[in-house]
Amino acid sequence: MSTTRPGRPYADTRLAQFLELRILQLKPKKTQAEIAAEAGLRSINFLTMLKQGSSKVPLDRVPALAKALEVDPKHMFKLALEQELGGTSAQTVEDIFGTIVTRNEVAWLEAIREASDHSDPTLTSRVKATLRGIFGR
Repeated sequence: MSTTRPGRPYADTRLAQFLELRILQLKPKKTQAEIAAEAGLRSINFLTMLKQGSSKVPLDRVPALAKALEVDPKHMFKLALEQELGGTSAQTVEDIFGTIVTRNEVAWLEAIREASDHSDPTLTSRVKATLRGIFGR
């Protein structure tokens, strides 16, 4: 069960956690003020509020914020939908419109096609276990 913190209703969302990590990763390269300016946010304080989960990311800000954070906008939009609608509703949107596929996932798919000589391989339990092993799961 999720516990919301007073004044930070979105702190436990995957998007707030993603933002916090990504901003930290970019720290050697750019400041929060630079990220906020590149994203067209009204202030660095607003970026802090998004990162801490005090405010949710407006869906219309996702493309510019994703560009400033140097991340795939589809991945970030998926997280923003989840934050905006909640997990069940976000899943319903995905069920209706199809799986949102990021650039990185497309690259994996292309690598699989190339490695399999475009043979449309079946995802076996052995292959699944190998993939989980790659990611330490």
